[in-house]
Amino acid sequence: MDKHYLSILVENRAGVLSRISGLIARRGFNIDSLTVCATENDDYSRMTIALTADERTLTQIKNQLSKQVEVVRIIELTAEDSVLRELLIVKIRSNAKLIPEITDITTIFKAKTIDISDASMTLELTGRGAKLDSFLRLLAPYGILEMARSGASALQRGEECLGEQK
Repeated sequence: MDKHYLSILVENRAGVLSRISGLIARRGFNIDSLTVCATENDDYSRMTIALTADERTLTQIKNQLSKQVEVVRIIELTAEDSVLRELLIVKIRSNAKLIPEITDITTIFKAKTIDISDASMTLELTGRGAKLDSFLRLLAPYGILEMARSGASALQRGEECLGEQK
């Protein structure tokens, strides 16, 4: 089974998120991540759903979603045709002696230090999921105190836009 990303333009109305996520969950499919945001048009919201599924299951999910009245358009995004990012904020154990070592890691990954105290550092990183996973593996020996990670947000490359009908 492969990871798939669906970009869905939906009507910006109360209850749409619940109906869409519920439809997927009721059929026994797991959502790896789900992000929802406003779009440039107040009438619509963009949902980016990441899920692990085989082709048959993915087709079934897309068919079920397309039947929903609030769904305007669905496209599947691939690595080649999209810009995909996640956000990670992670707090790790630290002290004055470890700061240079941790700073070297953040520099390599182009992460930002957003808070520092006597006993911890809070770091921010955006990128593809694999990059965030690698960053977390390197930080694990320091002791991860807590973290928050967004789901995937994505846009198609080039001129085509989700809101434009073909």
